Amino acid sequence: MSAGGSPQPDAPPLAGEGDGNRQRFKRTPSPASGGGLGWGLSAVSGTAEIGFEARDGATRLSHLYERNPLRVLFPTAVDLPTAVLVTTSGGLIAGDRIKVAVNAGQGSAAHVTGSAAEKIYRSTGATTIIEQRLAVERDGWLEFLPPETILFNRARLRRTTRVELAPGAGFLGGGILVFGRIAMGERFRAGLLREAWEVYRNGELVWGDALQVAGDVAATMDHPACFAGAEACATLILAPREGEPRRFVDPAREVQAASAAKGLRQGVTAVNGLLVARWLGAAMTLRRAYAELACHLREAAMGLPPVLPRLWHI
Repeated sequence: MSAGGSPQPDAPPLAGEGDGNRQRFKRTPSPASGGGLGWGLSAVSGTAEIGFEARDGATRLSHLYERNPLRVLFPTAVDLPTAVLVTTSGGLIAGDRIKVAVNAGQGSAAHVTGSAAEKIYRSTGATTIIEQRLAVERDGWLEFLPPETILFNRARLRRTTRVELAPGAGFLGGGILVFGRIAMGERFRAGLLREAWEVYRNGELVWGDALQVAGDVAATMDHPACFAGAEACATLILAPREGEPRRFVDPAREVQAASAAKGLRQGVTAVNGLLVARWLGAAMTLRRAYAELACHLREAAMGLPPVLPRLWHI
């Protein structure tokens, strides 16, 4: 697979679009160069498996498996044991396949985040695939709150997240999508996005949601009934360990109202044992509102400090 445009033979394509990706370039036979060596991209298949268990009155790491370009760090945490996912390649290119599996054992409680925003680089055809499986056993609690994912123009991403909750298990997690490199004036105008979530409770599907943007992406992003030109969107899900989530709805709406800003659309609802919050608007304003509600919900649902890891504030 070659990167788009007409790359010069003496420099890898996409230069300036993520220099952390330079190690991913290699010389490959190129039809454009008459069979000589041209610059190509080497796709990767990365894996991160993380297991937690409750032992001796604390949550401890019980399983860890890593495969490039994924690594997992464990910084000193303020409250919950925290795992930080790191993409060592500096971003994901077309054809990369990533698998993340997290298991919170019975009675354990842990937080999983990322070291920085995930970048999905442009593609000439191949698709980046991300599969995330998050399981929480009886009376466990898992927070899965990575920073935003940035879609470069012409990126192609398919990501699926499956959450499996045992009786008495709780979960707080979600994601933010940013449509382009906003600070550079680039917007996501062509490519593919499919973002799907499934939440299971006791083996039964209780909530499923799939967003797909394909075809005339620019028209979809601009249409007032779709994204109305927004820079970003986000979803946050709370599955309380016990009781109805409706008791969290009104306080969550108050938090959203306090963080309201011009052009930011937001809402909270309860559905089938879950609280679901949504945002659509400017990337930085949305990010702050998302973090504020996540802080509120972890305190309201679990009595944890209303703060996120310091990585969220870098």
